Amino acid sequence: MQIVRTIRIILCDRIKGLETPSAPFAAWADTDVTGFMMTPGQVKQTEKFFAEHPHLSRVLTIDTYYDVTTLDGGGSHELITTVEEAVRMGVDAVKMLFPWNISRSERATMCARVGKIVTACDAWDIPLVLEPVIMGAPRTDDVVIQEEKVARIAYDLGAHIIKIAFPGEERTARLVDELRVPLVIAGGPLAGDVDDTVDAIGQTLRAGARGIIVGRNIWQRERSEGERVLKEIGTLTRGVSFTS
Repeated sequence: MQIVRTIRIILCDRIKGLETPSAPFAAWADTDVTGFMMTPGQVKQTEKFFAEHPHLSRVLTIDTYYDVTTLDGGGSHELITTVEEAVRMGVDAVKMLFPWNISRSERATMCARVGKIVTACDAWDIPLVLEPVIMGAPRTDDVVIQEEKVARIAYDLGAHIIKIAFPGEERTARLVDELRVPLVIAGGPLAGDVDDTVDAIGQTLRAGARGIIVGRNIWQRERSEGERVLKEIGTLTRGVSFTS
């Protein structure tokens, strides 16, 4: 099974390095990237480009989460498109956030929404990438432990792929062993130097993760540094094989 090396390019605002939302695809397509995480607007605007580059996968974000400023939540989660529309667009997977620092009633609503999306994905034979996350939180040990628990809830709801911020090699290995669904690791915000990023990715792969979704740790670096990160990721992933 090939490990997916996806660049996360998701915009709900003007972000440094991504001022023109459709520009990065051509800029990074000939590197070690195997796919992109995209918004509906980006998918629609780049249909011709991806038709000419069929080796690149597309993961469509179908939801959004607004006004996250504090650890105790307070944002608003909604869908922005449907599974049926994703299938019509011809993308390879859909992706949703699964925030958990919300009220109990909001959690119930969130789980019901995810359940409906899972049912639609099963009907259309398209995978759902679900991302357990404590929104607006620093990466403390308590937050990492919470996200690990929420990953189990994501599994129980039927997520086909679980995307999680890197919780450390030991915890990643435990999640892979216990949940037995493909686990992909998010790169998170730009932090540390190239060697730190590559080391974290190496730990992830040794622990059994099936994919790497890295965004800002590539395209917010100087171009030469971003290319080095991608080259190192490619080398690491090509050295991994799975028996099942």
